[in-house]
Amino acid sequence: MKRSSSRRALLFGRHGLMGLVTLLLLVAGVWASWDTAHHVVLAQGREHGTLTVTECGEDTCTGRYTPDATSPARSGLAVERSVAAERGDRFPVVVKPGTDEVVRTGTAGFLHAWLPLGGALLLASLVVGGGLRMTRTAWTLAGVGAVLMAGTFVAL
Repeated sequence: MKRSSSRRALLFGRHGLMGLVTLLLLVAGVWASWDTAHHVVLAQGREHGTLTVTECGEDTCTGRYTPDATSPARSGLAVERSVAAERGDRFPVVVKPGTDEVVRTGTAGFLHAWLPLGGALLLASLVVGGGLRMTRTAWTLAGVGAVLMAGTFVAL
């Protein structure tokens, strides 16, 4: 039995729409991650040091900043509060240019910065598996997203 042209057009439209939704999810994940990740990925030439958390508020944690050999001394720096930042914790940071904010670096900071992409990969896997019927690709996307999220949990 031959498929009608309208059925083929509907199938093509569905695949196109699901592809666009998948692309939108992945671009949104990269966009949300890049705001923090570019400070970690492109950290060369920025101020580096170690932050010792002394106080945590609702949104940020502040602490004593110890610069490395090439960075100037600063005070009043804040890092975005996360479940992994508690009073007394020490971790390597890079200062966001032109601000008093720092971003965690190293493996834990790298993974934490890309956490929104991990969530987007998990959501995109549902669209790819259910809407596009590409189960292997969906499982791959879900696996990468889950590994990224679990790696972040373990590293922090």
